[in-house]
Amino acid sequence: MTSPLTRAWNEIIKPMLQRPARVQVAALCYRMGADGKEVLMITSRGTGRWILPKGWPVEGKDGPASALQEAWEEAGVKSARITPQPIGEYHFTKRHDNGTEEPVTTLIFEAEVEQLEDDYPESAERTRQWMKPAEAAGLVHEPQLQTVLRQL
Repeated sequence: MTSPLTRAWNEIIKPMLQRPARVQVAALCYRMGADGKEVLMITSRGTGRWILPKGWPVEGKDGPASALQEAWEEAGVKSARITPQPIGEYHFTKRHDNGTEEPVTTLIFEAEVEQLEDDYPESAERTRQWMKPAEAAGLVHEPQLQTVLRQL
């Protein structure tokens, strides 16, 4: 049996102290290859993990336009057709350089790549690679993102 104090902490006080999740946007960039869809994955700058291009919404831009901005800066996607609504979302805890953490919800917009450039703002900081969605799903850490990739 849970003590009244523990129950009060878990059900009332702790939820009041927790910050709501911040929102990021991601571009799930794809192209049609000889064997079907391929997704464009990039490495993170900090850990080198495979991720989607993503970031905070850009002031003055909506979600899809912000996601395309991130796809350009982080992966060199110069031109793409993007969905107006998210095709999914995933959640993670962002760890900042100062040691703090915050919950983040990332909205995923699907973008069919029309033009890819080799020279882009973060080209020296990241690796990018086309891969099958199932392979990408096996490389990312977030279960909800794995599900979205496997559904492609």
